[in-house]
Amino acid sequence: MKHLTVLSLFDGMSCGRLALQRAGIPVKVYYASEVDKYAIQIAKKNFPDTVHIGDVKTVIRQDLPKIDIVMGGFPCQAFSIAGKHGGMEDSRGLLFYDAVKCVRKFKPRWFLLENVKMKKEWQELISGYVGVEPIEINSSLVSGQQRRRLYWTNIPGIQQPEDRHVLLQDIIQHGTVDREKSYAIDASYWKGGSLQDYYKRCRRQRVFEEYGSRLLHPVECERCQTLPDDYTSGVSKTQRYKMIGNGWTVEVIVHILSYIKEE
Repeated sequence: MKHLTVLSLFDGMSCGRLALQRAGIPVKVYYASEVDKYAIQIAKKNFPDTVHIGDVKTVIRQDLPKIDIVMGGFPCQAFSIAGKHGGMEDSRGLLFYDAVKCVRKFKPRWFLLENVKMKKEWQELISGYVGVEPIEINSSLVSGQQRRRLYWTNIPGIQQPEDRHVLLQDIIQHGTVDREKSYAIDASYWKGGSLQDYYKRCRRQRVFEEYGSRLLHPVECERCQTLPDDYTSGVSKTQRYKMIGNGWTVEVIVHILSYIKEE
């Protein structure tokens, strides 16, 4: 397969680059649009040759070479059932249109956009703009967490991944858990509060040990997202939890990208 020129929007810590690597898809140039300095730091640590090109709002004005694939998970806070349901009226929701502009300008052979389960009206609106219906995949099929996400792509023939039967207990470093799968790791997992607050606000799971209970360690959260251990090391725990929660379940993206190879 030829080396691909990739444009990754809302790149975060470059989960897309890691997925391409695992899928055996060679990369010629990987352009990354991201504004969070900590996510950029981790992306550079793991993939020093990444070409960072700034805010997604400016990408449309840049002179880039022929792009083979545009990929990105546009901000989910505006659409999440756990959020304020602002949708396209939320400034973060409006960033979806910047992603569409990039797809239309650069005319890649393939595109892949991702977001949370959302209201039907928003899903239909997005589908109308990108011209395809999404496929829903739960990360629980390939990892130790429940994470239902929608993937809009023109990569053909994608089916559900086979269930790998990964349990939360399989990936924790020590202790025991009271459930088979973690709830989805979200960007606010790091926020403090009492145990009651954890359960009430975010349904956060706990790991039980001899002398009490604790949150999942960053490495355990990385494993929930099928990242390598310590992929996000080098920044504070707060930033590690945040970027892990904002990231992709890498093995789901590997599965989707594998259909490029079949084509």
